[in-house]
Amino acid sequence: MVTSSTKDEILSKFHIGQKVRLVKDIRNDGTFPYAKIGEILVRAGDEGFVRDVGDFLQTIRVYEVNFMGANHIYGCREFELEALEEDVYKKEVEEELAWIKRHRETQSKQKES
Repeated sequence: MVTSSTKDEILSKFHIGQKVRLVKDIRNDGTFPYAKIGEILVRAGDEGFVRDVGDFLQTIRVYEVNFMGANHIYGCREFELEALEEDVYKKEVEEELAWIKRHRETQSKQKES
């Protein structure tokens, strides 16, 4: 059985294209080869866009964020980010599901006629 990290929401909190702000500094943990370990790579308050959403070890959700000022893409955890705009993706999915439901109802009524 795969369990998620206790720090992550069950469903993704952020989606591709969503604008986010970093709430805590990102320091090099040794995975970024062009900076010393412990060096700050991106500062709290920097803004960027979610580029991808993935899982590390099938339990830890990682958001690939393109920070505009940093000129690099970094992996961030959910608790390190906050949304700067409404999640347009969720709204689009809800609208599409409502359209599909209406379409199916129309098709069902036409078959009954």
